[in-house]
This record gives sequence, C-alpha cells and structure tokens, in this order.
Amino acid sequence: MSEKDLTHLGIIMDGNGRWATARNLPRTAGHLEGMKALKHCILGSISNDIKFLSLYAFSTENWKRPTQEVNYLMNLVATKLPGEMKFYKQYGIRILFRGELSSIPKKVSTAIKLVETMTKDNSKLTVIFCFNYGGQAEIASAVNKIIEEGIKTPITPEIIREHIQYSFIPSADMIVRSAGEKRLSNFLLWESAYSEFEFYDTLFPEWNEDFITQVKEDFQKRNRKFGGLSK
Repeated sequence: MSEKDLTHLGIIMDGNGRWATARNLPRTAGHLEGMKALKHCILGSISNDIKFLSLYAFSTENWKRPTQEVNYLMNLVATKLPGEMKFYKQYGIRILFRGELSSIPKKVSTAIKLVETMTKDNSKLTVIFCFNYGGQAEIASAVNKIIEEGIKTPITPEIIREHIQYSFIPSADMIVRSAGEKRLSNFLLWESAYSEFEFYDTLFPEWNEDFITQVKEDFQKRNRKFGGLSK
C-alpha cells in the first residue's frame, strides 16, 4: 500500500445549520440537505477507491443543542438510515456505528442494529458513523477495558489501540472539515496522530462527489513523513 493511497477518510460535517439559515430555512432543513450531500460523498469515496469513511454525525457535546433539533436528528437516523438498504446493497456499503450507543433512544439503536446486521457482508466501502461519539471518551473507555481485564504489563500504544472500538479500522489518513472551522472538536483523537488535515470553507450541504475527488487530490500532494525525513 502506497503512502499516497487514501484508505481512510474522516469528515467533520459542519455547516448544515448555516446553510439553512442563509436561505431563511429552519436548521432542520439543513440537516436534511446534509443527508443528501452525504450520499454524494459516499459515492465519491467509492469512485476514488477509499475503503473507510468516518463521519462525525453526532458528538457527545451535541446534546447541548435545542431539544427540537436533537429530536429531529435522532428521527432522521431512525427513519432515513434503514430506508437506504437498496443503496447499501447496490454499492457494497457496510455501515458501522462508533460511540456510546447505550444511552440513545431505543428506536435509533434498533435502526442502527438492523442496518449493521443487514450490511455486514458488504465490502466495497465501510462507512463509520461516529454517533454520540467523543474521542476522549473513546480513549477512556479503552483504558477502562484494560483495567477490567486486569492487564498487568506496562500499557503500550498497541494495547490501547487493541481496545479501541473497531480496532481493525486503520488510522485516518486524512481528516477534513467543512464550513471553514479549523478544529478537531474531539473527533478521532487517537487515530489522528499522523493524519493529514484540510479545512474547506464550503458548507457541507454543498459537498458532492467531485469534492471528494478534490480531497483525494489534496491528500496526494502531501509528503507524509511519519517522523522521518522527506523523500
């Protein structure tokens, strides 16, 4: 595998609310439009031979948003996600959810379990929704698992990684964010140690398949040294 291969892309999807507000629409309309953009990004990932796509869908901090907006997002996942089974099968898309799922509404967890089960044999692209997710909480959870197992040897990065959820997923090669914000916001903290970063001004509802091609081209311009010298 070449260092120019973009195998795992992470996207912090930002700007749905701003997109709606600029058009005098409710913020919920922006989230619906973001779902449409997401579908295009998935297709763009497939056409660019990306194997893993991690999406920051709902953070542990997003519960602070207005109740109406949170409820809308939960209903969006519960209804729209299972409704795309034909799409997942057609394009060989496996769906996984990463995060603390024990505290989310039952109808949402039911939809998640259904989609994960129905797509488990698909292998063209694995889409990981980071939902009720926080990078710090994920690391803390891994450490707690190590404590519970009674591991007595010195804790190494390798041991922590083995206890991160879905440890088989490679670290993110590149993490991008829409809407001009320049921060990780607690996203993939462990996996981003040597990720490339890019921040785009374009609001997420305006992203499409060509945008993912641009992301890949930007990635391939980078010289990844991993602590070594330039080649």
